[in-house]
Amino acid sequence: MSEPENEGAAGPPAPAEPTAAETGAAVAAAAPAGAEIGTEAGAAAPVPPQAPRRLPRAVGVALATAGLLAVTAASAAVTVAVGKPAARPAAAAAPAPSKAAASASATASATPSAAPIPVPTAAPAEPAPASTVKGTVRNGLHEGDLRYFLLPIPAGGESYGPADGMAMTEDDTAELFGKQDGIMDILKSYGYKGGATRMYRTADGKAEVTVTLLKFGSTAMASDFAKNYKIKSLEPFGIDGDSGGRGYLKAPSQQAFTGSMSGISSQGEVQYTIDVDVKGTPDKALLNDLMKRQREWLTTGG
Repeated sequence: MSEPENEGAAGPPAPAEPTAAETGAAVAAAAPAGAEIGTEAGAAAPVPPQAPRRLPRAVGVALATAGLLAVTAASAAVTVAVGKPAARPAAAAAPAPSKAAASASATASATPSAAPIPVPTAAPAEPAPASTVKGTVRNGLHEGDLRYFLLPIPAGGESYGPADGMAMTEDDTAELFGKQDGIMDILKSYGYKGGATRMYRTADGKAEVTVTLLKFGSTAMASDFAKNYKIKSLEPFGIDGDSGGRGYLKAPSQQAFTGSMSGISSQGEVQYTIDVDVKGTPDKALLNDLMKRQREWLTTGG
């Protein structure tokens, strides 16, 4: 993987700008009904660049009223733009034959030629193993392995971690929300049944995409959860063709740094979030396309 194109000719790459979410948020024990509670932006210093994250960015949770959840972004992850994978070295050209070898060849051609020596052929490359993850959609609800419904990686994309994605344990899910006290009880009040996530890099090496699915007890519960999932301090924008979806964009202060986008929506009893990190200011069209394809995949099951 090539070095990020941040400023500076030597030393480690400059840290990226914080992603769409700022660090930290807390659950308030007492708050006025309907109020969102969370830490202010910049409450903690950004974490230095590290290995590709295995889980989507963390989010903090604020309680408004009993049974109502308001989610605010609180990412502690900082990523840097990545380049294309290193190109495979080209094969060296065969050396030209020496004069002595050419003379010997001419002499040998005057005598009867021997039986040709069979040249071994390269064994055909074995195809990549087919995924055994299966799922179906019935009456708008999703059955089978939740990983099956993760947006497929586009041609040439490179998965971080298992190609099929990862099923999330309760600890993974709690980590996603900052491991705040009582978070799993809140999620289970929405009938939470499980989660799945996968992160990949696009074929051109210009973007990292994280897809996260959370399965709830009903279509209404997933829809309510998505409506109350908000990224604090950022203005939302609409998602093309999805009245219930929202996007958020965080532009970097310099084009050498990393910008980010997050899209939030639901389909059936599954709430989905797509996070995109790119070098420079993100293009909303990219997020719109990803959200559309994820929605279609959840609707049809492929």
